[in-house]
Amino acid sequence: ILQVALVMQVRNTLAAAASEGARVAVTADRGPADGVAATREQIGDAIAGRYAEDVSVRAVSIDGAPGIEVTVRARVPALGLGGPSIEVEVAGRAVEEPER
Repeated sequence: ILQVALVMQVRNTLAAAASEGARVAVTADRGPADGVAATREQIGDAIAGRYAEDVSVRAVSIDGAPGIEVTVRARVPALGLGGPSIEVEVAGRAVEEPER
């Protein structure tokens, strides 16, 4: 039960960081690289930088509006630190802010 809780905690942390990275990327004075950097920083601060090695960003359409999707892929130990791991993939999306 504790190991499942650990995997879920890592997954939720990665998802929150991806969502925040997407929000940063769509801000008027920022771009996709800023979103990736923000995602990696949050993951590194919250759990460990090794979970932030595979972060990607792409432009998407969200209900017809332009947006950004940040995806994080990581391997999380499923049965203790020395045991086998599982692949976790999460994504965060945000709609671009309109120009003012």
